[in-house]
Amino acid sequence: MGTMEFKNDPSPVALEMLLIVQPEKRKTVQKLQTDKQLESRASLQRQGFQGDGNGNNELEQYQVNGIHGSAVRMQQVITSCSAQGTHMTVEVHARNSTPQLFKKLSLGKGFQENGKRRTRPPGLKDQHAYPWDRLCLKSMPFDLKQFEKLDAYAKKVTAKDSVEELVKTLLRVAHTDLEKVRAIWTWICHHIAYDIVGFFHKDKLSFKPKDVLQSGKSICEGYAGLFEQMCSIAGVQCMNLSGYSKGHGYRSGQTFSGKYDHAWNAVYLDGRWHLVDSTWGSGSIDDCFSKFTFRYNEFYFLTHPALFINNHFPDNSNWQLLKPAVTLEQFESNMLYKSDFYKMGLLAAHPPTAIIQTVNGKVAIEVESRFPMLFMFELKGAKAYSLMMLKRNGMNLELYPQKTGSHKLQIYAKPSKGSDEVYNCVLEYTIECSAVDRNICFPKELHQPVGPSWFTERQGFLKPSQKAPIIHTNDGRFDLSFILSKDLSVLASLHSDDLNLSEDMSRRYILQVCQGNQIDFKIHLPYTGNFVFKIFAKKKSDPGNYNYVFNYLICCPNAEVKWPMFPQNYSKWAEGYELLEPLAALLPANCNIKFKLKLHSIAKAFVQCEKTFPLILSKNGYWEGSCSTFGCTEVYVMVLENANHKFYSRILKYDVEAQ
Repeated sequence: MGTMEFKNDPSPVALEMLLIVQPEKRKTVQKLQTDKQLESRASLQRQGFQGDGNGNNELEQYQVNGIHGSAVRMQQVITSCSAQGTHMTVEVHARNSTPQLFKKLSLGKGFQENGKRRTRPPGLKDQHAYPWDRLCLKSMPFDLKQFEKLDAYAKKVTAKDSVEELVKTLLRVAHTDLEKVRAIWTWICHHIAYDIVGFFHKDKLSFKPKDVLQSGKSICEGYAGLFEQMCSIAGVQCMNLSGYSKGHGYRSGQTFSGKYDHAWNAVYLDGRWHLVDSTWGSGSIDDCFSKFTFRYNEFYFLTHPALFINNHFPDNSNWQLLKPAVTLEQFESNMLYKSDFYKMGLLAAHPPTAIIQTVNGKVAIEVESRFPMLFMFELKGAKAYSLMMLKRNGMNLELYPQKTGSHKLQIYAKPSKGSDEVYNCVLEYTIECSAVDRNICFPKELHQPVGPSWFTERQGFLKPSQKAPIIHTNDGRFDLSFILSKDLSVLASLHSDDLNLSEDMSRRYILQVCQGNQIDFKIHLPYTGNFVFKIFAKKKSDPGNYNYVFNYLICCPNAEVKWPMFPQNYSKWAEGYELLEPLAALLPANCNIKFKLKLHSIAKAFVQCEKTFPLILSKNGYWEGSCSTFGCTEVYVMVLENANHKFYSRILKYDVEAQ
């Protein structure tokens, strides 16, 4: 027998003719092709084919399926004979239906008989490129704003007498296939709860759509079954899919075998298949698997297949809708990205594998994002030294676990705008630590993130002279400067695990000078080791406390370093004052000491010890002079701000070594 499809008809009428003829009669069949097309077209028009105004001809007459109530197009069968007596049967089907012979040859999941509309299996047209192209989270473009009224309506619908009645109510405002699917999706996600008790007693559960509707709860099979029937009633092609999932209880690097553990759906819209998971779209379960909370998740509606495969592996690889398809081994080893990862604008993480092996006791992770984001992390089961650096488009994390073994790492994120928002878990890794780097030891006071970033720029600190998060110094000294974009008061402090000083004393190793909108820090370390340099700020007009902004890690390996503190300054030490010498707070006894300072808006200045030594304003704008430390224990620098005043103010204090 021969099989032929007539597709040469230039009219919009879509006809598929199944010709069953003997090989020697093929010429006769070809001759009859044109006549049969014309005859069939005229017959179809008499039988009720009408145009829909969009260039498509559809059957006007429908046959109603008594089980689901879904509308199914009728089939016309024409029997005729050639002049030579060859018997020919022509089946005329509506567009996108399947000839009976094809059905018989292709029976299986996704094909239907008995007059129902055929469900087209996924093909090349449905495939999306893998990996993700980073362009869109959805498999088809649409604006969520177009669904605002529809969603609001669907959420309020309470019809539960029957599935048919529910769909009929939803379809009052849903007209296109996309709107129908959206209304069904929205209703299920807001009205069907996950049945935690039923999950442990599946043998007692009914997954029939009418029972799921009446009870208002089910597990994934019930969600998917109800979704499928509601789509069928609405006249939208829908498939119930099953496979493996990385859902509740999933462990990084877990392998999958045996019975499939999840169910979801595929819907046919605009000539292509799309994926939805109404179970995961409805809400979440707590860590103890004891409580379900309705928490709508838009991510799982028409999800881009290259993202859906992240945690859904169908039993039939064709339903991945991907080119190339992902293997089970890839699915098992691939990183699990939480839905919040993509919803927040994050793009990728490196390494992309769920399990990371330490290299020389260290793990390095990079996260890419579309926009500036805030991050935090937690390593469970072990202490770890870490450095997290924010980037304008993501972050870098260096981790040094202090215990061998397998540890769970969770990474959290939140948008940079809207400080009230909470951090959401977006990534989970398993860290396999084979060896500990004992040479790494960061101070406890080191806060994450470390170093300047887009965040510190928003706080008003621009153009840092040190852009790296770690400052290395061999002689124990370094300078640091910023341009301030806001009218800020700034404080800084130095911290170390071995530096047992008060907060005020910790600032004595920092000399701060502010000239206009530039602020400079001169830092002297008291000894070798690792230190934290913290910066605090507040608006000058704000009478409140200083707020922490950011910090640096300072590393000094030189064991001979031992710098003294800077002199104590008082409240009258004004912005714009600068000390050039002496810088050490402890002065040698019985010596002449030179002084050089830049002071402004004062009438007089002098050094007070056993005697008074005046400072003279030089031509280059510095107040200079000297004093003797003979017979004294303390030295003060004092100023007279107004010539009409009689009282001098202390601005600096020095101590003198014991004689």
